[in-house]
Amino acid sequence: MSTEALQWFKSTYSGDEGGQCLEVAYAWRKSSHSGSEGPHTIHIRDSKTPTGPTLQVTATAWSAFIATTA
Repeated sequence: MSTEALQWFKSTYSGDEGGQCLEVAYAWRKSSHSGSEGPHTIHIRDSKTPTGPTLQVTATAWSAFIATTA
């Protein structure tokens, strides 16, 4: 999947002063059995360099990260 096609967003906790924001985008999948959708890969990038490198993690790893930082 091209990272240009992803819907990138910043946290609502991010301010407009810039400088230290991450952006996140979800790559979605659709289950053939239940028809339910869910993210299978979470893409993370530095908002200052949107065309720069990205980090991809699984939905399980992302959930664990969010649980420990919340």
